[in-house]
Amino acid sequence: MDRPKLEVADVFRRYGAQYRAEHEASMFPLQRRVMQAIEECRTAALGGHVEECDNASCRHQRIFYNSCANRHCPKCQSLARARWIEDRQSELLDCPYFHVVFTLPEEVAEIALQNKALVYGLLFKATAETLCTIAADPKHLGAQIGFFAVLHTWGQNLMHHPHLHCVVPGGGLSPDGVRWVPCKPDFFLPVRVLSRYFRRRFLELLGHAFENGELRFFGSLQSLSERKNFYCHLEPVRRKEWVVYAKAPFAGPKQVLDYVGRYTHRVAISNNRILDVGDGKVTFRYRDYRDGDAQKTMTLEADEFIRRFLLHVLPSGFHRIRYYGYMGNRHREEKLAQCRQLLQMTSLEESEADIHKDYRERYEAITGHSFDQCPICRAGRMLAIKQFPAPSSNRNTS
Repeated sequence: MDRPKLEVADVFRRYGAQYRAEHEASMFPLQRRVMQAIEECRTAALGGHVEECDNASCRHQRIFYNSCANRHCPKCQSLARARWIEDRQSELLDCPYFHVVFTLPEEVAEIALQNKALVYGLLFKATAETLCTIAADPKHLGAQIGFFAVLHTWGQNLMHHPHLHCVVPGGGLSPDGVRWVPCKPDFFLPVRVLSRYFRRRFLELLGHAFENGELRFFGSLQSLSERKNFYCHLEPVRRKEWVVYAKAPFAGPKQVLDYVGRYTHRVAISNNRILDVGDGKVTFRYRDYRDGDAQKTMTLEADEFIRRFLLHVLPSGFHRIRYYGYMGNRHREEKLAQCRQLLQMTSLEESEADIHKDYRERYEAITGHSFDQCPICRAGRMLAIKQFPAPSSNRNTS
């Protein structure tokens, strides 16, 4: 897999200083740190080491610069994804898996943009309550489910579009915990029921936050600080259908992690979508879902491209992957062992040996690049022979 010729870092290096100068008053410190991290990623600014091939007939050397490890950096997600996949191996269950997406309407997304930590947190809470409540209802599944949810805040055009991707095993534990309750073939839960419960519960939570004085409004939304205006703003969304949809179930547990890894560690735009950077503009590829998923290109002024990218910088310490039900952190190991027993699964070592790879092997499979193999002779291993520090300690991993 070839490295992209153009990167988000190129946009920031060419136009970032001007953007920061022109928007100094409106930028948050975290946005500045993210820009700096991406600009410096895998450059001498972060230090690195010299590697040499251990093949005596080769002895090829290369400089390997350190990465920024920032979760918003497009270059730093492949290794994080590989490690996450490796950590999730033991949690796979031998059952179908479903992919359910919950989306906030535009009127609420506007509020979320000015209250990220709070409203994104409410999105997680309302989604989890919706799935767990409807699944526990005897009219539907009648079981305790487990799942994880991943927050995305962008659309393909980089505009603000907050939604959750939920990955759910197709079944759950019976109320007494003595049997596994499977879903119907190719069907998880009724989408319309999920949508309406989600709408009601989210708006309840948002209303409570407003009444408790937890929401902040400024700029074009300043008027929403008044109670009457706030509820008038939300009135249209109380009547419309909210977007909740379930994708076709996965082929099986072996396909789940590699597929879902593309969602868990995705950033607003990947480097391989950037086609051109120059003359103060950025051109990138996107998928138009309103036009049959057609592949199209979009050209933005560099200033607007940077603005849109920075919309998706998450609050420091905010967890964008969360676990619920029997996958909740407190009882996960115990509950998953119970699920495996009820599903009569063989031991993990026997049933999943073919996909139980070290994260370094997964990194190579994902990126096409090996940590160790010499790129010249393909026979030797690259070993670090010399370290060199960064000129100053300014790494940030927010």
